[in-house]
Amino acid sequence: MATVAGIGAEDARRPISVPRPKPRGEPLPVVQKVQDSKDVACKNVGIYGYCRYADKGCLFNHDITKVTPPRPESSKLGLNVESPSFTPSSLVVNGNHPPPKTTRLSPKAVNAAIFKPKGSTPAPTAPIFTPSAKPYNPSAPDWVAPDVQEYVPSYNNLSIVDNSHETSHDSPFDFIPQTSTPNLPSTSHTPQPPNIPYVQETNSMTYYQGNNFSQPLQHHLYAALGPHREGLRPNQRTARDLFIPEDLRQTLQRRSETTLSIFQNSTLPPSIAHFHSLVPLVHNTQKNVAMFGLSSWAYKAVSSQNGKTYCLRRLQGYHLANEADETAVRNVQLNWKPIRSGNIVTVHLAFTNSSFGDSSLIFVTDYHPVSETLAQRHFAHPSRFARPLGLHITEDLLWSYMVQIANALKTIHSHGQAARLIDPSKVILTGENRIRLNACAILDVVQHDKAEPLHTLQRLDLYQLGRLILVIATNNLYKTDPAKAIDTFNRSFTPNLRERVSWLLDHKSSEKTGTIDVFLSSIAVRVTAAFDASLNLNDQLNTDLARELENSRLVRLLTKLNFLNERPEYEHDRQWNEQGSRYILQLFRDYVFHQVNSQGKPVLDLAHVLSCLNKLDAGIEEKITLTARDENTLIIVSYREVRSTIEMVWGELMRKSM
Repeated sequence: MATVAGIGAEDARRPISVPRPKPRGEPLPVVQKVQDSKDVACKNVGIYGYCRYADKGCLFNHDITKVTPPRPESSKLGLNVESPSFTPSSLVVNGNHPPPKTTRLSPKAVNAAIFKPKGSTPAPTAPIFTPSAKPYNPSAPDWVAPDVQEYVPSYNNLSIVDNSHETSHDSPFDFIPQTSTPNLPSTSHTPQPPNIPYVQETNSMTYYQGNNFSQPLQHHLYAALGPHREGLRPNQRTARDLFIPEDLRQTLQRRSETTLSIFQNSTLPPSIAHFHSLVPLVHNTQKNVAMFGLSSWAYKAVSSQNGKTYCLRRLQGYHLANEADETAVRNVQLNWKPIRSGNIVTVHLAFTNSSFGDSSLIFVTDYHPVSETLAQRHFAHPSRFARPLGLHITEDLLWSYMVQIANALKTIHSHGQAARLIDPSKVILTGENRIRLNACAILDVVQHDKAEPLHTLQRLDLYQLGRLILVIATNNLYKTDPAKAIDTFNRSFTPNLRERVSWLLDHKSSEKTGTIDVFLSSIAVRVTAAFDASLNLNDQLNTDLARELENSRLVRLLTKLNFLNERPEYEHDRQWNEQGSRYILQLFRDYVFHQVNSQGKPVLDLAHVLSCLNKLDAGIEEKITLTARDENTLIIVSYREVRSTIEMVWGELMRKSM
């Protein structure tokens, strides 16, 4: 084997190839060739991934990570699209010095994002950089920044949000859940912007949503509001637990039915002033002149001005004799309409009318359907000659009546008026233990000529309150011997109640000068108890209302589904057949409402229907399997996809209807 001078004995034993000498020239220095080949990557590794001669004397480098790229001919050589991303620095990168700044743009930089300065100071020329594997997006927002140092983006998957490109979703179905980003810490709800140099000195909230970030509401999940019914097992729960209680529903429905009731073949006038559709409220045809000195009747009527229902109380045979009578009628609206209390039937106005064939005085008050008087509640036969069969009266009930009527008197007396009539037949119950003073302002008109001082009338209101409690407590509407009634009352109730009723009854005498404020101060403990009971009832009603909170959303969703499914114009549409994109709406309808069990019997599961509709309205990512009726088609979709399809088809249907 031939060797070349200059090569040591150790190198001489290596199998190297020596090129043939050229006809005219010296042979190439083999030492330089061997030294340079160690920095050259083996082509077999690049082509086949390995080299079979790596251990058999191949002189090239088989470790690609240690390959040094060839030095460029010029330091101003333009960047290549295959070159890696770099960050300007004063250090030497890969053995090369960074290229000097230049005002020329490379032809390869045409895909770079447009740079616009935000401040008034001109910004430096954008640096030349090579985009990495992520392509340029033409719809990306233009960066706006003041005069700051140069920056080369590294495309490290930062999620930048521009508020100017947000789209408002007004429709209740245009809900897009917000996904979490890797930059958000798990313990905070406010996203932190990444560390970008040219936004360090500016307001970072210009580019990020920041404080308006919030997790989307889970409309298919519900929080049970108190008070709760404890100790119920799953098999003890019924469909009624999902809605308001049945007794409350029946009460509301009876009130609505009574308000909308009409009187067939009525002989009443078709209208009185601007009121029409009169229906008598008291079916007793006997005339009662003991209270007002005139025969009185009550009717339900509808106002043609606002469509609301009112109660009309008619006093038959009232005549306006002089100007004082007219002034008394006009003062009803001025003095009593501003008086508003939860224990008073509001009086709106009074007027005279001859539609009944005579001169009648009409009082217009609020209408409370399905209400009854205290006489009807506690006296089965409110007759002078029949002993009533009343209900058992508890002391707490008497305190409740006393506190509520005292509250009504407090409001009336503070407005400079007097109730003048507190009788079991003129106090109505509009709810469970909820009473209201009725027939106010009537005696102010019919007995205006017998006027007494205001303080005397207010003192008599206190006496009538005590007499009302005594009559109800002794269960006798017409006691001939007051002393015997008081003796029966004293043997049945506590001293505290006896003292309060005795104090009220003493105001029949003109020597007493007590006021309603003094009386309320003496029963402050009972007032707080009644107030607490009112709060508990309010909590219960709020709980019942919360059960009906989302019904409106489900009704709108059901309406949309029924508008879209089984339309005649879609019968031959390819998008609604088994290969169409809208076919999932029909399958979803069957999945919700037409399920059957293993024996082929229909499944009537209300909880399943409500759960599916709530999840659809929320548009969650839960997957469901939709099966065709012939069981030859199975489609796995999410509630979000079904909802998107509904919105798309609904939008097309809306455009066609315009």
